Amino acid sequence: MSARRSLGRRFGWLWASYAVSAYGSGLGFGALPLIAVLVLQASPAQVSVLAALGPAVGALIALPLGPWVEFHRKRRVMIAMDLARFAVLLTIPVAYALGRLSFGQLLVVSAVLASAKIAFNAASGAFLKALVRPDDLLVANARFESTTWSSIALGPPLGGAAVGLFGPVVTVVADALSYLLSALGLTAIRGPEDHPGAPALAGYGPVICSTAGGTC
Repeated sequence: MSARRSLGRRFGWLWASYAVSAYGSGLGFGALPLIAVLVLQASPAQVSVLAALGPAVGALIALPLGPWVEFHRKRRVMIAMDLARFAVLLTIPVAYALGRLSFGQLLVVSAVLASAKIAFNAASGAFLKALVRPDDLLVANARFESTTWSSIALGPPLGGAAVGLFGPVVTVVADALSYLLSALGLTAIRGPEDHPGAPALAGYGPVICSTAGGTC
């Protein structure tokens, strides 16, 4: 029964926002390397650099970014990071349509996505802890975890089929729109939020971000 009980409307918006983003990331799994190979005829070395850039950027900025997030409103940080990912991903189909897509642009997009993911994750843990009661955290995280795994199981096969039918950038568009919808869902969450720097430290609570495809 505990897994079915309501955790409140605010949590419902948060979960819905997360689900949209998670499934968008599932659809976009491996999209950037795929575009590099199919559109730009990138070499194996270039694809390796593209795949390694995100983790490298994350390792560089994780430590300084955590304290910065701690002293900002967590929901605002999450919304800003979703909008940043929406905007940077949308540059890919635009450049592709104009015939101006480059490997350098893919590197920039990868770096921005990694930075935004770090900031979003740092804010999301503290925000979730403030949103639900401590005895509900296990149920809340179970719901996020089930959503994550279902998006991993369903998203990549559907994304591969979409690429085969509609072209290499279609899943990037879907992923970008998922971040926009996520931001809108987070905007719908009303109510007070702890002042930045409150005891619940960002980044040390449950993390509610999908890792599918590294574009979360």
